[in-house]
Amino acid sequence: MSTPVAPLFLTSWSGGKDSALAYWHACRTGRPLALISMLNETGERSGAHGLRPEIFEAQAAALGVPLWQGRAGWTGYEEAFSALLRRGREAGATEVVFGDIDLAEHRAWEERVCGAAGLTVHLPLWERPRRELVEEGLRLGLRAMIVAVRDASLPADLLGRTLDAPLLGELERLGADPCGENGEYHTVLYAHPLFSAPLRLQPGATSRSGEGDWAMTTLEVKLSQLPFSGAGPGFRSR
Repeated sequence: MSTPVAPLFLTSWSGGKDSALAYWHACRTGRPLALISMLNETGERSGAHGLRPEIFEAQAAALGVPLWQGRAGWTGYEEAFSALLRRGREAGATEVVFGDIDLAEHRAWEERVCGAAGLTVHLPLWERPRRELVEEGLRLGLRAMIVAVRDASLPADLLGRTLDAPLLGELERLGADPCGENGEYHTVLYAHPLFSAPLRLQPGATSRSGEGDWAMTTLEVKLSQLPFSGAGPGFRSR
């Protein structure tokens, strides 16, 4: 009998902790073809996380996986994302990995656009307890820091802090979901068990966007030229 071939997959890569954990799980049973990330119309940064393309490029290089990036505003997002899906299908991918946990509307959209491209959806984190997912990521060696907060939910002084057990408890005391699944915060990944080496990042200025309940404060991060010291990415912690 022939040995079954592990499925070839794409990963919808936000640059943060959830897509990184989903990728780790998918690699246990499949073969990665590429990471796919979406930038704004100008190609200067991603949407919710506000990350520049060089951050995605460094993460992909550390994983040893190709990075495919699309550009679009909200109106053209689905078309641009679908083009990346079709590219993956033509290259032999059969499924797309997402880091969603339990938002049904996200899953419905993913199943619709992936199905139209001839791909299936793989959700390794689906319906698992949210705190458990953060704790698992920490045990595995995923390290990420907060780079965006929803002003109505969390204070801006959390920006630049590495997500760890004490910060997880602090987030919960502030009334936030531990995973930030309700949009309370977003992270950037700088260490992963499958990285060839951790990334060293440099903090910059903060900026605000959005209005009302969805106003966000975002921290600019860039790649640092300094070698990784093992003490963190250049951000503060408590």
